[in-house]
Amino acid sequence: MATDENIVAKFDGTADSAEKLVDLARIAEQAERYDDMCKFMKALVAVKKDLSVEERNLLSVAYKNVVGSRRASWRTLNVDDQTEQALVETYKSVVEKELGDITGQILNLLTESLIPQVQGRKDESEVFYQKMAADYYRYRSEYNDGDAEQAEGKKATDHYEAAYSIAKEKLAETHPTRLGLALNYSVCYYEILKQPEKACSLAKEAFDAAIQKLDSLTDESYKDSTLIMQLLRDNLTLWTSENQDAEAEDGPTDTAKAPADGGAEAVED
Repeated sequence: MATDENIVAKFDGTADSAEKLVDLARIAEQAERYDDMCKFMKALVAVKKDLSVEERNLLSVAYKNVVGSRRASWRTLNVDDQTEQALVETYKSVVEKELGDITGQILNLLTESLIPQVQGRKDESEVFYQKMAADYYRYRSEYNDGDAEQAEGKKATDHYEAAYSIAKEKLAETHPTRLGLALNYSVCYYEILKQPEKACSLAKEAFDAAIQKLDSLTDESYKDSTLIMQLLRDNLTLWTSENQDAEAEDGPTDTAKAPADGGAEAVED
């Protein structure tokens, strides 16, 4: 990451204080200093593995922004008609290295500290962390190819499935975490595993189940839940259209491809 690796040490008495680290993470978020925010949250996990809901969300926001900007850069560079292609390929490898380092860091926090802390609880926190791990393995699959792509995709699938099995049993159909999980898991099926029918089935199942329970939504979760439901519907519309176009051009197929560069992309949580 681009910021000072010793940023935590610049604040006296902070490294062992969960309260101060959370305060610094909030300040870093306000200042849009997401690289620093990641460092504060990494330090927090070192002193407090059982995070509160707010702390968990701060961790997610920090790494999502840092990785998200690099994913966007990689997609821009990952086209075949670039001028100065040799330079672009070198630059792309730099971005891939950064993606590997950052996703490796958050996955280490998740698999070594956070998931073991909640394993077996079968509650929303376990779903949250399993989904988060799945998302970052999916991101790693995006820029890899061959055996590495398949290996990362398999890890993503394992974590999504672990999360989804708990979510279906323990979380309401309209719960934002369950809906966000269904959204991202269906994206994984479509773009990584190349299983468009499974992706559409999962997204439709989650959307239809939530629609039937709309009356049970609280004011607190209504906005988040209905937004994710709209994203599920948007993806279903996109994927159905793409599959129909593919069948019209090539005949029926079981294999889907990720959207071509410049084309529409599935949305995710």
